[in-house]
Amino acid sequence: MKKTREGMHTRREFVRNMGLACAGLAAPRVSAGAVVGKKIPVGIQLYSFRKQAARDYPGVIRKAAELGFQGVEFAGYGPYGEKPGELRKMLDDAGLKAFGTHTGYNLVMPDTIQKTIAFHKTIGCPYIIVPWIDPKQMESKDACLKVAEILTRASETAQAAGLHVGYHAHGGDFKKIDGGLTAWEVLFDHTPQAFVHQIDFGNCLGGGGDPYKLIERYPGRSFSVHLKEHGGPKGAVFGQGTVDFKRAMALCKKVGGTTCYIIEHEDDPDNAFEAARRCLAYVNAL
Repeated sequence: MKKTREGMHTRREFVRNMGLACAGLAAPRVSAGAVVGKKIPVGIQLYSFRKQAARDYPGVIRKAAELGFQGVEFAGYGPYGEKPGELRKMLDDAGLKAFGTHTGYNLVMPDTIQKTIAFHKTIGCPYIIVPWIDPKQMESKDACLKVAEILTRASETAQAAGLHVGYHAHGGDFKKIDGGLTAWEVLFDHTPQAFVHQIDFGNCLGGGGDPYKLIERYPGRSFSVHLKEHGGPKGAVFGQGTVDFKRAMALCKKVGGTTCYIIEHEDDPDNAFEAARRCLAYVNAL
C-alpha cells in the first residue's frame, strides 16, 4: 500500500490506529510452505475496499467471496479489533481464509506480540506482516540493523507459535543506504529465512527497485506477495501498466515459496469492487 488521502486515513494513520485485543484459545497451528502442483490461491488486501468497509465491514468480507477471492489480508479490523471470534465467523461464513494481516510495528514488540499471536490464531491467520516503519528508523545501516534485531526476535517468537512475521515493501525501502545496498536488502540480509519477504511489485518498481531480482535474491521467503500494478493510466488495473505479472507469478511459484497472492488496488476507491474483479480476472487468465 502507498499513502493516500481521498478523505480517508493516510496509510500511516491507518496502521497507527489499528488495535489488537487479547484473544482466547488458539486455533490449530498453520504452517507455511510452497503451494505445489496447484494454482496459488489469490486474496484481496482489504485496504482496497476501505471506503466500503467504513460503511459496512461485514459486507466487504462477503463481497470478497462473491468476487471470487479465496482469502483476505486485513489492514485494520473496523469495529472488530477486539472481537477476533466474530471476525473468524465472518470468514468462515463467507468461505474465506485469513491470508495475512498488516499489523503495526508496535504490535510485534516483546510486550505486545503474545496478544498479537493470540489474535491471529483465533482468526486462523498465518502471517503477521508489518506494513510500514518510520523511514527515520531505516535511513542508515546501523538503524536498519536495530530494526532487523527487533523483527528477528518477533519472528522467532511467532515461529514458536506456528506463525510468521514479515515486512511489506514501500518505495522508500529501496533507497540505497549502505554503498550499493538498499534498506530492504540490509533488513532481509539480517533476518531469518522464516521472516516473510512480502514484496509489493507496484511499490517496489515505484521506488526504483527490481522485485523480480529480489525474489531471486531471497529464495523461499516470499510466502505472501502483493500483486499491484505500476504505471499506466490513472486507476490502471492489471495489464495496463508496467508489471510483468506472468514473470512475477512464475518466480513466486518456482523460487519464492509463495503460498498466496494478495491483490491490492488502491487508486480507485469509489470503484474498488469492479477494479478488484478486473484484476482478479487478469490473474486467473494467466
